[in-house]
Amino acid sequence: MDFDQPPVVHVEVDPERRLDPSAWPMTIPAVTQLARDGLELSPFVTFLVGENGSGKSTIVEAVAAAFGLSPEGGSTQGHHSTRATESALASSLRLRRGLGASRWGFFLRAETMHGWYTFEEQQVDPRRPRTTPLFHEMSHGESFLEVLRTRFDSPGFYCLDEPEAALSFSSTLGLIAALGRIVESGGQVLCATHSPVLAAMPGATILETGSWGYRRTSWEELELVQHWKAYLDAPGRYLRHVLD
Repeated sequence: MDFDQPPVVHVEVDPERRLDPSAWPMTIPAVTQLARDGLELSPFVTFLVGENGSGKSTIVEAVAAAFGLSPEGGSTQGHHSTRATESALASSLRLRRGLGASRWGFFLRAETMHGWYTFEEQQVDPRRPRTTPLFHEMSHGESFLEVLRTRFDSPGFYCLDEPEAALSFSSTLGLIAALGRIVESGGQVLCATHSPVLAAMPGATILETGSWGYRRTSWEELELVQHWKAYLDAPGRYLRHVLD
């Protein structure tokens, strides 16, 4: 029996807990496809790439919650909630976990990390020497980098939702290095991103989301990459349409 498996092998919808197919988020093509076909994750890194509203963040959020992570971010050892806005998709998901794989995980969600920083500060015992970083006293990008340094340091299941939002070009390269270390240690990554820099990570599986649902593709074939290449080559061709 193979015990050398990733934390999550397959994602599917439980037939007994299906959601209303006529209601959101089941009306999103990528979510519809997930309910119909299931989703096989790479044992290493899986990127979901697509336009706003195409379902990539909805899927990552739901998989993270089904794994036992807070939809607002953080690790399996600490749950917090400020205002529940997540979809009901997580409640219908069933994960096939790897035999003997780590149960630890972390969800880095760009839009809710400020709340997680506050939650982390509230867990500190003021009677003891502080050992955790003061995230709120750092810039947005610096705090993300500190999370990468202090939390992305062990095997487990790492979900990320648009982590590049706070990062510069060079810091995004640092994120790729952090994800590389996770993979080398036996961890697994599921990430929604708009970044052509991040999506270029060697060895990653790329799923493009859109009106078709989701499909496996290469970095060169991503619409995102093609648009960025064309824009950087001749930005005026794009800008005249939005400024005229």
